[in-house]
Order: sequence, then structure tokens, then C-alpha cells
Amino acid sequence: MTVTTDVKARGRGHPLARLKGRWIDDWRPEEPEFWAQGGARVARRNLIFSIFSEHIGFSVWTLWSVLVLFLGPAYGIDPAGKFLLTAVPALIGAALRIPYTFAVARFGGRNWTIVSAALLLVPSVLAAFLIEPGVSYSTLLILAAVAGVGGGNFASSMANINAFYPQRLKGWALGVNAGGGNLGVAVVQLVGLAVLATAGNGSPGLVAGIYIPFIVLAALGSALYMDNLSQARNDKRAMREVSRDSHTWIMSVLYIGTFGSFIGFGFAFGQVLQVQFKAEFDTPIKAACLTFLGPLLGSLIRPVGGWLADRLGGARVTFWNFVAMAAAAAVVLAASLQASLPMFLTGFILLFVFSGIGNGSTYKMIPAIFRAKAQLGVANGGDATAAEHEARRLAGALIGIAGAVGAFGGVLVNIAFRQSFLTYKTGDAAYIAFIAFYALCFALTWLVYIRTHPRKLAGV
Repeated sequence: MTVTTDVKARGRGHPLARLKGRWIDDWRPEEPEFWAQGGARVARRNLIFSIFSEHIGFSVWTLWSVLVLFLGPAYGIDPAGKFLLTAVPALIGAALRIPYTFAVARFGGRNWTIVSAALLLVPSVLAAFLIEPGVSYSTLLILAAVAGVGGGNFASSMANINAFYPQRLKGWALGVNAGGGNLGVAVVQLVGLAVLATAGNGSPGLVAGIYIPFIVLAALGSALYMDNLSQARNDKRAMREVSRDSHTWIMSVLYIGTFGSFIGFGFAFGQVLQVQFKAEFDTPIKAACLTFLGPLLGSLIRPVGGWLADRLGGARVTFWNFVAMAAAAAVVLAASLQASLPMFLTGFILLFVFSGIGNGSTYKMIPAIFRAKAQLGVANGGDATAAEHEARRLAGALIGIAGAVGAFGGVLVNIAFRQSFLTYKTGDAAYIAFIAFYALCFALTWLVYIRTHPRKLAGV
């Protein structure tokens, strides 16, 4: 293993050839001896600081799920306006995921983690000093949009860690990385609760300000302890190839239903409580006491979805999980119609839990799809080694696309709530839309991956 302070080994004419940094030119994680003699230690160190940076990124991305709770009558914003404030960062974060994925190979994992972490200072500093009564709604929209940069960190972090770990450990490493990042959604809710409990609802900027030193630590930690891999390459051809595969868009729809639900409900849950049950949640702190619970459980249970998929099959787990999500959404709808707060909370917590399980099971389906295709190719006389390599290459590309498209689900959830409350003064129309979408997802899963048909892929 050779760690250099320049990038001469990367070849002449490379766009980074004149930059300095911590570059590893020799990285062979698939070789047991290399892995045992230092590779595992280096990968683990990069994983730790990648998780920290990604965790802060998720918190900044979902910062406005907390900040809207502080925007009381003095700000003059109705519920529809608040849902738009949470939809905007979800949209920007989703759009940034593809370019952030490519940035790792172009600039280096360490270098891009430094940059992406430092960029989080912009929305945090602006929110810390500019949110106060009298600020224009357009200014708030811009501040919310800038917070979307945190949504891209997940994509670059996953792409970077994927390159560090051998095939046999990728599932574990990526699962830990994703789970640690997702916890940022719950933690920012707890930070908001702490600020409300100690400083009251007149200090929204304090929530953002608390993150400033942690962002600095994330950038410094990345600079001091992370590494770049010279061998990392962007496979744009794989992206083009996989975009022509129908399974890419089927899985993207399913991921909208799982991760999109998780991040969308994470943004919206506190507002929904305040609007749907005004009497019970007449102060922000009462809503904040509960908003962290769903994202926390959804993050922690994500590995369970992968574990179940390993044992029962990804498609089977995903199918029944969407059935359960439709049922949970029906519970929420019934609770809304009956104005039952206990039933409403139960249904929403179940939605978070099942969205977390679905995150794990759908991600497990992606490599299984291309592995099944590879086996078909080998059965028809293809080379087994080449087929396996091609399967890994295309699965990695699909994970990137599905992650970006799935994040748009967060936008759809908040737009659905906005339109429902704007038109009907209740969230019932949104709940009906969720039930219909989850029904579409479990029907799609059954039609393509479970029922017996000539083109069914084995082992998905």
C-alpha cells in the first residue's frame, strides 16, 4: 500500500495531476493478505469519518423539518407555505445525488468529503443569522433550498466507501454507512427539542448554529484522516447502459416508496402533528417531543430489512413490506377521520418502521437482479468471471440512480401534504394517495419479481 502526497501516479494530463493530497495508489481489498496487513484498518478509518460527515449532511438536509416548527404567527406563513419550505430542500438534495456520486472519482473521496462537509456551513450560517420575524418568505425559500446540499452527501459517501471495501464486506459497510447517515434525521429533531426546551421557540437560528462546530470538525477530520483512491473511476457507460434497463425504473419506483417515504415523513411529521391536531400540539415543543421517534426507529431498523431479505428473498420481503405500509397508511387515514391521536401516532410510527425495513430489502434486490441476469448469461455459454464483474458494475450504477430518484419521494410526500391541506384543510387526501402508491408498489413487485412468468429472474 503506497500513500503519496502527490498524484504523479495518476498519469499525465489527469485533471488532478497538479494537486496535492493523501492518495493511495495501490489498493487491493479483495486480497486477504493485503486486507489483513493494513487494508482493513485504512478502510475502517475512512468509514468512520465518512459516516460522521454524512450524518451531519442528513441533519442539515432535514434542518427545515425542525425550523418550520419555530415559524409561529409572527412569520405569517400558513401550513401550505411550510410544506413548501420542506419540499424545496428535498428536491435540491435529490437533484444533487448524481453529480455528487461522480465527484468522488473525479476529485478523490477524501477531497470531496472535505468540500461537501464544508459546503454545509453555507446553509447553517445563513439560517443561524437570517431567520427572524419580518424575514421575507422568498428569503426563507432560498435558505431552505441551500440546505439541500446536505442531501447529496449520502450519494458521495456511499460511492466512496463502496470503493474501499471488498465484495464480501460491502453489504455490511454500506449498511452501517447508510444507517449512520439516516440517524442524522432523528438527531436534528432531538437538537430542535433541546433548543425548544432550553431557549424557547424564539431562537430558530440556534438549531442551525449548533451544527457549525460539528461541520468544521467533519471537514477537519476528513482532511486529517481520510484518503483518496487513485484507482477510483467513474463508469458513465454503466450509467447509460443501466438507464436503458426496465429494472432500473421499476426499482427506482420501489425506492421512492421506501426511502422517499422515510425522508418525506421525516420532513413533514412535525408539521402534520401541529396542523392535524392543533389542540394537542399547540406549542412547537409538544410536537418536537415526538418527531424524532419515527426517524430514529426507521434508521435503526434498516439493517433488519437487509437481514430478512438475505433469508427470505428481497422481493418477498419488499412485497409484504409494501402491504404493511399500505395498511399503516390506512390506519393513519382512519385515525385522521376519527381524530384519534393514539391511533394516528401508531400508524405514522409504523410507516417509519416499514419504510426503514423497505430501504434495506430494496437495496438487497438490486445486486440480486444483476446476479440473476449474469447466471442466465453463464447458462447460455458466457464467461462466469466476466458476467460477475458486469453484474457488480451495473448494480453499482443502478444503486446510484435509484438513490437519486428515490429521494424525490421526499418531495412528493411534502407536495401531497401541501395540496391536501391547501385544498381540503386536512391530510386525508394525502393519506389516500400514499395507500394507492403503496398498492402500486406491491402490485409491481408481485408482477415482476414474484409471480411465475417466462422472464422472471431467479433469486431476487
